[in-house]
Amino acid sequence: MRYMFAAQPICILWDASHIWGLMAWRAVRALGLPCRLVKGQEIAEGAYLGKPGGVSPNGGPQQSGAGVRLLLVPGGNARLKAAALGKNGREAVRQWVERGGNYLGFCGGSGLALTHPNPDHGLNICPWARAAYPERLYHLISGHVRAHVASGHEFSPRRPAEPDRQPVNGHNDTGATAPLCPGVRRAAARQAQSGAASEIFSPSLPVWWPGRFAPEKNNHVTVLASYGSPDADFWLADLPLQSLPSKVFSHWRDLYGLNLSADFLEGQPMAVTGAYGQGQYVLSYSHLETPHSPDANAWLAQLLRSMTGLEPTREDVPLWQLRHPCAAWPEGSGGPLLSALRHMRELLDLAVAHHLFFGRTHWLWGWRTGLPGAACNNLHAALCTAASLEPSASALAYWQQVSPRFAKLEGLFAAGAEDYFLACRLAETLSPTMPDAIDKRGLDHQRESLFGHPMNGGGILAELLEMTEELVYLSQTSIPCDLA
Repeated sequence: MRYMFAAQPICILWDASHIWGLMAWRAVRALGLPCRLVKGQEIAEGAYLGKPGGVSPNGGPQQSGAGVRLLLVPGGNARLKAAALGKNGREAVRQWVERGGNYLGFCGGSGLALTHPNPDHGLNICPWARAAYPERLYHLISGHVRAHVASGHEFSPRRPAEPDRQPVNGHNDTGATAPLCPGVRRAAARQAQSGAASEIFSPSLPVWWPGRFAPEKNNHVTVLASYGSPDADFWLADLPLQSLPSKVFSHWRDLYGLNLSADFLEGQPMAVTGAYGQGQYVLSYSHLETPHSPDANAWLAQLLRSMTGLEPTREDVPLWQLRHPCAAWPEGSGGPLLSALRHMRELLDLAVAHHLFFGRTHWLWGWRTGLPGAACNNLHAALCTAASLEPSASALAYWQQVSPRFAKLEGLFAAGAEDYFLACRLAETLSPTMPDAIDKRGLDHQRESLFGHPMNGGGILAELLEMTEELVYLSQTSIPCDLA
């Protein structure tokens, strides 16, 4: 592999990150800090972090590779990230951290750093493991949570200059402010009782379908933040908790044995830190890079400052207006790409019109449980980002090679996905009276051929996504036109 880009103080692992990698890269760029998208294969071959067991020119242990101060690993499938790094890449990361490198992981990036029974599945730099949820439904949480924070640590979140700011994500689909859910009302009442001058700082931090730590009693891991009450935009699967009367939670628990109140989160670790050799790691199941999430963004800026010694130019990540994307490609050069973006938006609008998807935030569409919403968000975000970057010469050369196949696949996907969503809508309509009219196995097969597996990807979408993300990677030195 030929390494195309010079190292920067912040490297962001690109593999299996999708929308979360785009969001992290955009956040670091927005904060004014130099960064580079890197691939696991590059790390495995000795780029950026140095080769495992390498020596410096003076004969001593090789220091942090080429001036890299921080490896940031975004969300996404941790097992796929581990596979992309391979044995040599995983060992290179471990040795780099052990020699003094800093590791910052969000969600799947946190999971990658944990200890795994199979060493091929992670880095094992944190002694904690990943815990399973008692119910699969509990994994499907998203939105902001009020957090309990530990004070006194270098990496502990500090109160921002404007502590009462609310995340823009705390709005419903129409843009109106959402009513407070029961957990938020309880938290607000406690804060009111404690007085305006209270020293308690409970930041509003976003989680997007997070994993969970399996804590162990030892002195090697410090909890920086733990879960408190759900905030105003908190959802469980496709249920917005703020829209439900508080009494319904106890009724559902008594009638169906289901606890949907989100109190199962209370006190669980959300973000932790520890040392590995001479290096340090911070692992957060909160996505601190979430656009326009003030408390999270301020903490991200603080962590980047502490872990790199660099000074961010701002402490907020601006809106990511994926509903109104911009295009930076020269006229006539990006036809299939822009057509795919237009068709993808039409597909999202179709899904919303038929109550399969719904507008969640300025950068995210929500979806009914069981539908391929995550895959659609990944592709739409990648198309928006690729279109927003002025293509480099290498990107244009790559596009000339792949655009004919891209155009063919994009047409097949657009038509097939439209048929699939309309069939899902018809199946839902007919389910009370003609439940067997639409063959479920046929729908499942159609979904797999188009969208692949919910966790591991695949299908036509995966090939389109791979080509689109390669365009982003090859044009990463350009400034997205929404940040220009």
